[in-house]
Amino acid sequence: MSDQKARFKWAKPLAIALCVVIGVLANMSTDLQKAWLGRTVIGGPMLALLVSMIICNIVPSISKGFKEGTTFCSKKFLNWGIIATGATLNFAAILGTGIRALPLILFNILLSFTVALLVGGKVLKVSRNTSILVGGGTCICGGTAIGTLSPIIKAKEEEIAFAMAAIFLFDTIAAFSYPYLCQLLALTDNQFAFVAGTAINDTSSVAGAQATWQGIINNTDFNGALNVKLVRTTMLIFVALAWTLIMAAQAKKTGAAEVTDSPLTVVKKTFPMFILWFVVMAGLNTFGFFTATATGVLGKLAKYLFAAALAGVGFKIKFKDVFSKGLKPIALGGITWLCVAISSYAFTFLFAGYIG
Repeated sequence: MSDQKARFKWAKPLAIALCVVIGVLANMSTDLQKAWLGRTVIGGPMLALLVSMIICNIVPSISKGFKEGTTFCSKKFLNWGIIATGATLNFAAILGTGIRALPLILFNILLSFTVALLVGGKVLKVSRNTSILVGGGTCICGGTAIGTLSPIIKAKEEEIAFAMAAIFLFDTIAAFSYPYLCQLLALTDNQFAFVAGTAINDTSSVAGAQATWQGIINNTDFNGALNVKLVRTTMLIFVALAWTLIMAAQAKKTGAAEVTDSPLTVVKKTFPMFILWFVVMAGLNTFGFFTATATGVLGKLAKYLFAAALAGVGFKIKFKDVFSKGLKPIALGGITWLCVAISSYAFTFLFAGYIG
């Protein structure tokens, strides 16, 4: 019994350490990808997710203590990563360069959630939480949006894992193909920025697609896609607030919140504090509180935290469960991704004069 207690005691810190190591190595691999392939093919966080998924499926079983450690990483590290990300956002710069894409971004947000909820609930019969996570991951910023929305809607780890898998698959396809498809369609730089910035999910994937486009146009100074993506990422604040209000209203209706609670009290009970700190950090950066060095350090820290967090998530994904239970969420991710892609390409062609 004492041996079992000892193993349990060390299992949690071992899991945390392993997630950190996987996250660090996954992020370091991006430099190797650039050196060997000339660009980042897969971002550090997504690679960490993939590596931990493989390990999880090779190892016969995972102890309870180890699972507690991976859960700590998937929740705490993700929250801290979101807070650190706020320090890299500058509201003035974002709104100054990417605001022209805002109508398309807002339309895609409504489209993504509508398609995910209708198709997920009516056709594929997946859980409402999974539909919300797939919709949010598709229309905002992939794993970051899923991680942000999951505590708000009280999603299960299984629902998070399936949504992550769906987003990862189609995000990878988009990051690989969009630069060459846009080249084939003879799109301008601004048009590519609209497509990549609004229809590729993860920020690292947008950066990878943009790097490919820079090589195509032979202009390393082009940053239009990321500028559009930053505006889209900022919308996470409002999407999170909207779902907080929706969940607060439902909590009050079902009795989970006291009937006498004011709307503000209900929001306080359901709104995750890390979102507030995310906004605070973005505000501080906007007003010049952080130096360029500090912003760079916090940005890198966020990437490592996200990678370690997604490594924690990956340790909960069994391939047999994905294929036996996760095919419908993956199909939902594909349908939602396709609708947003069609919307972005259609907007780009219909409003080519507006985009330039």
